[in-house]
Amino acid sequence: MNCPTPVHSPLMFRLITLVCLLLAVPVLGVLGSWLAMDAQALAILQHQFATVLPDYTRSSLLLAVSVGLGVALLGGATAAAVSLFQFPGRRWFEWALLLPMAMPAYVAAYAYTDVLQYSGALQTWLRAVTGAQGALWPDVRSLPGAVALFVLCLYPYVYLLTRTALNERGVALMEAARMLGASTLRRVFKVALPLARPALAAGVALALMETLADYGVGSYFGLNTFTTGIYKAWLVMNDRFAAAQLASLLLIVVAGLLWLERRAQARMRFVTARPGALQAAEARPLPLRGGAALLAFVLCALPVLLGFVVPVAVLAGLLWQEAQNAELGLPLARFARWSWTSFKLAGLAAMLAVLMALTLAFAARLGQARQGRGKGLLLKLATRVVSLGYAVPGAVIAVGILLPLGWLQQRWPELPLSAVMTGTVLGLIYAYLVRFSAVALQSIDAGYARIAPSVDETARMLGASRARLFLRLHAPLLARSSLAAALLVFVDVMKELPATLVLRPFNSDTLAVVAYQLARDERLSEAALPSIAIVVVGLIPVLMLSRSMRR
Repeated sequence: MNCPTPVHSPLMFRLITLVCLLLAVPVLGVLGSWLAMDAQALAILQHQFATVLPDYTRSSLLLAVSVGLGVALLGGATAAAVSLFQFPGRRWFEWALLLPMAMPAYVAAYAYTDVLQYSGALQTWLRAVTGAQGALWPDVRSLPGAVALFVLCLYPYVYLLTRTALNERGVALMEAARMLGASTLRRVFKVALPLARPALAAGVALALMETLADYGVGSYFGLNTFTTGIYKAWLVMNDRFAAAQLASLLLIVVAGLLWLERRAQARMRFVTARPGALQAAEARPLPLRGGAALLAFVLCALPVLLGFVVPVAVLAGLLWQEAQNAELGLPLARFARWSWTSFKLAGLAAMLAVLMALTLAFAARLGQARQGRGKGLLLKLATRVVSLGYAVPGAVIAVGILLPLGWLQQRWPELPLSAVMTGTVLGLIYAYLVRFSAVALQSIDAGYARIAPSVDETARMLGASRARLFLRLHAPLLARSSLAAALLVFVDVMKELPATLVLRPFNSDTLAVVAYQLARDERLSEAALPSIAIVVVGLIPVLMLSRSMRR
C-alpha cells in the first residue's frame, strides 16, 4: 500500500517564505547599504578608512585573537582534565565548569571593576597595609582586562564541545594507545588533541562570535571595537551610512566565523561513537597522584572561582552595602518594574520564537516529501537564512532594522512605519526574533531528529491530516524540546543589551539596560541588584545542561 505524499498548501508555503524574508530583512538591509553608495557615502567611507577604521580593526583583531587563544587553551585543558584523568573533585568540576556560562561578560566587568579599580576595596586595603602610593596594578578597564573577562566567561563553549568529543571515544582510544605502549604525553598529543581539534575549532568560533557581538564590555571599558563604533556612528554622530558600513564589515567577519563553526561541527562526526563500537571495559580515566592531581584540581578550580564565584560574591557584597544604605535603600519598586519589563519582553519573544520554529521545522519536514522536493529545498534554504540571525550582533540587527525603515519613510512619508517599529515593543520583539529564532529552531530541529520519518508515513497512511499530524503526534513528542527552546530564548533576551539599548520604548528599561546605565554612571552598588537577577535567570539553562550531561 502506497503512502500518500504530503503536499504543501500554497498559502502555508507563501506564509513561511514571507516570515523568513522578514527575518532576513536586517541582514539584507545592512548589505544593501552598499547599493546606495553616492558621493557623500563614498566620502564617509574614505574618511573612516583614514581615521577610525584602522583603530577599530586593530582593537577588534587583537581582542579576537587573544580571546580565541585563551578560550582554546583554558577550555581545551579543562575538558581534557575532566575527561581523560581522575583526580579529587573531578565529578564536581564536570558540571561546575559550566557555571561561568550564566555570567554575562558585561556583568563580570562591573564586578571586577569595582573590586580592582584604584578606588576599589582591594587596592585601598593593600595601600593601607603596605603604605604604597598610587595604583598597584594597571587599570582593569583596558584591552587585556577585556580579554581576561571574555576568556573566563566564554571558555565553557570550548569546554562543552571538547568534553563531548573526548567522552565519546577519547578514553577508549587513550586506553588502546596505552596497551600499545604509548606514554601519557604521547597519548595526549597524538590521540586526544587530534580527536578534539574540530570541537576546539567550533567552540572557538562560537566564543569569537560572542566576543565580536559584545557591546557592554567594550563600551564600559572604552574600547574602540566595531560594535561600539556602530553604536557611536548611529546614535552619537547621527551618521547612518557610517553605521551601515561598519555593520556590514562586521557582518562579513561574523559570517566567516559561522562558516568555520559549521565546518568544524561537520567534521566532528568522526568522534561520535558508533553503535557496536568496541569500548574496552577497562577503559577508565587515568588516575593522577600527588602534584599532577593538585595541578589538575587548580586548573579546574580557578576558572570556576574567577569566572563565577568571585563576580557573584562581589555583586552580593555590593547588594548588601546598598541594602545598608539608609538614605537610598534598595529600589525595590523600580526593580519590580524593570523585572516585569524584562520578563514580559523575554516571555513574549520566547513564545513567538518557539511558535515560529515549530512552524518552520514542521514545514521543512513536510518539504522533504518526494513531490515537494523543490519547495523543500527552498524551505531548507529559508531556515538556513533564519539560522544566521544568532550569529549577527545585536548592534548590526538594530542598524539593519532602522536603515530600511529610513529608506521607506523617505520614499513614502505617509506610511507610519517609523512610528510603529521604532521605540515600540513591536520593533524590539522583531529584533529579538531576528536574533534568537535560530536558538529555538536548533532545539526544535534536534527534537525532530529523534522522530523517525516512518512515524509520519504511518500517520498519513491512516488518513491523518497535516494539522492532526502536528497536534496529536508531533506536538507531544516535541514538548521537552519546545520547553528547552523557550528557556534558551528567554535567557538570551534577558541578557541582550545593544539591540535593546537602541530600540527599546521610552521609559521601558530592562534589567540589562538598567545595569549598564548604572554601571556607566559609576553607581555600581545600585547596578548589583539587576546584575544578580540576570545571573540567576542565566543559571536555569546551565543547570539543565549540566543535569542532561550527567544523565
